[in-house]
Amino acid sequence: MATETDTNVARASDRELVVTRSFDAPVRTVFKAWTTPSQFQRWWAPASMGVKMLSCEMDVRSDGSYRVIFGHEGTEGMAFFGRYLEVIPNARLVWTNDEGTDGAVTTVTFTEKDGRTHLVLRELYPSKEALDESGPGTEGSTPEQFAQLDALLAAEG
Repeated sequence: MATETDTNVARASDRELVVTRSFDAPVRTVFKAWTTPSQFQRWWAPASMGVKMLSCEMDVRSDGSYRVIFGHEGTEGMAFFGRYLEVIPNARLVWTNDEGTDGAVTTVTFTEKDGRTHLVLRELYPSKEALDESGPGTEGSTPEQFAQLDALLAAEG
């Protein structure tokens, strides 16, 4: 089974962050965990942050939308939302992050080899300053998120 240290996070340019990770599960299973609200809610919020995903709405199709809310029970929470620009089942997801003016466009590709899924997540920000401001959160939380995804995949296996 993969561990947090198997997640590689690197700046590809002054505007782009790239995260790679392999999972011990077929691509259809990993893609489903990214596109099914009940599964996505179980792994996306890093446990160490102490907040839960209070709601998750996903219309996973090209020109569909998503909205997730993080927070504590009984609070309004913090919303993240956008739209899907491209959805190719079991291969690629592209979405916007529209909650602010400096949101990235996120592209996730899924490829399978010998029953394992190799995932590449790219976040392209509108400016170096936007990446500098947002990047540390992604760089710090993604390894934990992917470890949580790995645990979900093992449990669902």
